[in-house]
Formats: sequence, C-alpha cells, structure tokens
Amino acid sequence: MLKGGSLMDILRLKAEGLSVREIARRTGLSRNTVRKYLRQPEPPRYKPRPPKASKLDPFKPYLEQRMAQGVFNANRLLQELRAQGYTGGKTILKEFLRPHRPPRVPRAVVRFELPPGTQAQVDWGEFAYTDLQGRRRKVYGFVMVLSYSRAMYVEFVEQQDLSTLLRCHLHAFAALGGVPKEILYDNMKTVVLRRHGAEVDYHPRMLDFALLAGFAPRVCRPYRAQTKGRVERAIGYLKQHFWPAVQFTDLADLNRQVRAWVAEVANRRIHGTTGQRPADRLGEEQAHLTPLRPLAAFTSLLHKERRVSRDGYVQYAGSRYGVPWRYSGRYVTVFATETEVEIRDGDRVIARHPRALLPGLTISLPEQYHGLALGGTQRPEPPQGQQVVGPAVERRSLQVYEDLLRAGERR
Repeated sequence: MLKGGSLMDILRLKAEGLSVREIARRTGLSRNTVRKYLRQPEPPRYKPRPPKASKLDPFKPYLEQRMAQGVFNANRLLQELRAQGYTGGKTILKEFLRPHRPPRVPRAVVRFELPPGTQAQVDWGEFAYTDLQGRRRKVYGFVMVLSYSRAMYVEFVEQQDLSTLLRCHLHAFAALGGVPKEILYDNMKTVVLRRHGAEVDYHPRMLDFALLAGFAPRVCRPYRAQTKGRVERAIGYLKQHFWPAVQFTDLADLNRQVRAWVAEVANRRIHGTTGQRPADRLGEEQAHLTPLRPLAAFTSLLHKERRVSRDGYVQYAGSRYGVPWRYSGRYVTVFATETEVEIRDGDRVIARHPRALLPGLTISLPEQYHGLALGGTQRPEPPQGQQVVGPAVERRSLQVYEDLLRAGERR
C-alpha cells in the first residue's frame, strides 16, 4: 500500500525531470510501482474493513427496546444483560448508549432583582496561605453583598464562631452605610441550630442580634446555592482577583489591603449583571438602609466566655493571654478586635493585651503574679511523726539485766 506522501514524492521528482530509475532509487520503490502511479496519479482506494463482531451485538435489540422505555442507566442495563448471559464489559455498553441518550437540557434559573435596601447575602470563604515558618495555614473571609447594588464588604478572620460572625456584621453595616431589611445565609451552624422541613430553629443569640440590629435572618434551601448566587460569585471574584498575589504581615495588614482593594477595585468595576459600578448604586441604596445603632448596644452579644487556667492564662484564637493570678479557675469574658484583646470579669476590665500576631504565642501581664507567695500553689505536706524530748530516765548498764536473769535461774 502506497501512502499519500510517497505518491507526492513520485510526482514531485517526476516534475523535476528525473527518470523512473532515479525516482525508484530515491523512493525505494520498484520501477514498476513508480510507472503505475505515474500513469494513474491517485492513491488507491481501499474498502473499509468489515466491523468486528461485538459481544454486545446479540443484545442490541433488547437494549433498543429498553432505551425506547427511557432506561439509559448503564449499571442497571449491565445487570440485566448479565442475567441474559452477556460476558462483555461495561465500556462497550456505555459507548453504545452514548449516541442514543437524550441531550441534557440545563435547568433555567430565574434571576430576581430586588429593590434597594431589601436584602444582603452573607457567606464564608476559605483561603490558604503559607506562614513565616513555611507551614500551610488558612484564614476565613467573611463576605457580605448588598443584593441591589452588589456592593461588597470583606473581612478576614481566624475563626468562624458566632461572636466573630456578629462582629463582622457590625463592621459590614458600618462600611456599607446601614442595615438591610433581611440577610440571606446558607445553613451555617452559627445561624441555624436545626431544620424541620421548612421550619428553621435559629441560634438564639443570632435572633437577638438580628432583632437589635433591625433585620430578618433568612436561610436558603439546602443544595440550592444559586439562591445566594450573588455572594457565591463575590467570593469567587475575591479568590480569583485578590488572593493569588496577596502578601501580608499579619491579619490587620491583610484586612487593610482587602479594604483598599474593595474600595478601589471590586466596588468600582463595571458589574457584569447590572452594567453599573456597585459604588454608584450603593449611593442610591444607602437611602433605603436602616441606620446602625451604637456599638455599645451590642456589647453583651459579642463576648466569648473562657475559663482562666491554673497558671493565670486565657486561651483565645490559638494564643494565651495573661490575667491576674487570683482569677485562676474562674470564668471571664473576652472581647477582641483585630489589634486588641480585652478580658473582663463582669463589667470590670482585668486585662488588656495587643493581639498576638501569630498563633501559639503567650502574652503575660507585667504584674500577673504580684502578691502570690512562692510555693503558694503547692500541695501541703502530709502529716508526719515528730520526735520529742522525754522525761529524764536512769541509764543502766546492760550487765544489770544479765545479773537479774541469772538470779532468776538459780531460784
């Protein structure tokens, strides 16, 4: 069989004026073959090989019958064929089914545009980074998006507990200019304790916070992420356009950078859905937001209760913070910001520390153990016997007792 490339070589060499003998020598073909293709310069046409019989062939009528009934599940059909004696594999079965499957029709999603001030959406994103020691760590990104303007607020934190979530809400309300009428969440545990069908049991502290701030919490239906698609897309935008090139010294520095990026980039881009800048629409939306109450009104909801260790430290966010030793074993409340950790006993502030830059640090108070006697925390010694001075007793030689024994024997 002569390849098309060899035929082209013959024709090219002939066009150059070479003889049949020279063409045969250069191409390695016989002279008769060269003459044959010079007389009829077309590649030979070959009939396709008849298809090889397949183990599936005897069962194809049955498969066509089942497909007409709407059955296309390869695993199910394979079991049915095995029961009929089929010994082939699953791959050829799937290849046979593939061109017969009805095309998948994507489910249409209706996009709801809401009036200004009506709704915000909130969710967490997880972000990995490498610390100074080369260890892989992660922080969490709190993201709130106003549904009308698409204006967003971002804050990175180390924990996803309820106190942190509520504090992030307050920061977002302050940055965006007020509180929307409702906030949509997924089924995060800090918001939802449990679900009973359509009924939702909210965390009591979240309900108290929502009532105080002036919004209604809502949760989306399970497995319906498109319900809160605005915040999901915002997190994706954050991961794609901010996070890959970020470098930061600590959490406060990271949040300074992301605030600048949100103000200068995210909220000033032309949004793909609205065709406008979120910052421009935010000006319109702010007129419909509820003003935020003073921060002092929320203080009782933002605390974290911790027990002081025996050596006078409180564990918070992976680091230890010292308090006066006399509070050892007692429960205290912790209030933390990006830069400071404040520890209280009731309404009294008992310690205030700069926030640890890295987890695993121990920060002590200068006078933490003032007034503590050395050894004061040790167990008392168990009771012991005591040697005392007794009354004066005449000391006799042992010979006296020997003489008394002998006298007794003679009797």
